[in-house]
Amino acid sequence: MNRLLRSICSGIILLAFMAPMTAQAAPRHLFKIATLAPEGSVWARRFQEFQNEVSAKSNGEIGFKLYLGGVMGDDRAMYRKMRIGQLQGGGFTMTGISETVPDFRIMAIPFLFRSYAEVDRLAEGLFPHFQKAFLEKDLVLLAMTEVGFVYTMSGEPVTTVAQLRASKCWAPENDPLSRGFLEDVGVTPIPLSIPDVLSSLQTGMINTVFNGFYGSIVLQWFTRTKYITDTPFGYAYGGLVFSKNAFDKLSPQQAALMEAAAKKHFASLLIDTRRSNEEALATLKKNGIQLVQADKETLRQLVAVRDQKTVPRLVGKAFSKEIHEAAIRLLADFRAKSPGQAGAK
Repeated sequence: MNRLLRSICSGIILLAFMAPMTAQAAPRHLFKIATLAPEGSVWARRFQEFQNEVSAKSNGEIGFKLYLGGVMGDDRAMYRKMRIGQLQGGGFTMTGISETVPDFRIMAIPFLFRSYAEVDRLAEGLFPHFQKAFLEKDLVLLAMTEVGFVYTMSGEPVTTVAQLRASKCWAPENDPLSRGFLEDVGVTPIPLSIPDVLSSLQTGMINTVFNGFYGSIVLQWFTRTKYITDTPFGYAYGGLVFSKNAFDKLSPQQAALMEAAAKKHFASLLIDTRRSNEEALATLKKNGIQLVQADKETLRQLVAVRDQKTVPRLVGKAFSKEIHEAAIRLLADFRAKSPGQAGAK
């Protein structure tokens, strides 16, 4: 009998100690985050590593629920859900979130960059401006993400302006920059959200798209294209964005932890995506994708359209005059100091 009483008392004491631990099992700050990044991709892995580190170093006070593969909808749907509090953050594409923060699209000007070194310098120099622009919309930009240089991928070779005009060309939905440039070239682009591109390639609605090598494999677009024009059309990127309302509930120490972890893991993501793009190009070639060269006159015509028509028309509309001037100044300064830098590929 005494032994039974001792066992019962021990059990009660144990439960008493466990109760506070159970109560603390739920995170004090739960961030529901959505992204178009597919499960298993380099982007998804870095998201998961970021959240794991933050959860561990905050002793479980900060938790995450990650929705991958567009299950919460496209960028527009994700942003709407953030505004009503259904989500507290997201991994957004540039085209999606730039509807809200137009200056964020400045680095997507077609044929802007010659190398990743230029990309990195511009991203570093403009990041404080981007953060300020996001804060003005009650958003917190913690890090930039990367798809990388994007190329023209098509069912038929596209090496001249005439061939581009003859193509059934995709443009990201609600992206005035790429759509405006293509229209200035004489193309009638078909605007679609990213989740709709593959099915549109399959039905023949479009036959020409723009993506990075790795992205074209992850999204399966390469299965409906045969040729890649071997000059980058532009640069694709995005951002890890949180609701300011949710982020402001963190203590200063917790906010600093989030910022440090984001800087660490999304800097590593740049290495991941660039290595993955190199490996993906080899895979694409093995699968019969052919690289074709655009001649110098074609590139000269495209750059002339950009400089003489598209950018002058969109400054002050698609992005501010201030961010454009800052970007061009940073790029010119970098090129003056690094005249022998490597090309984009």
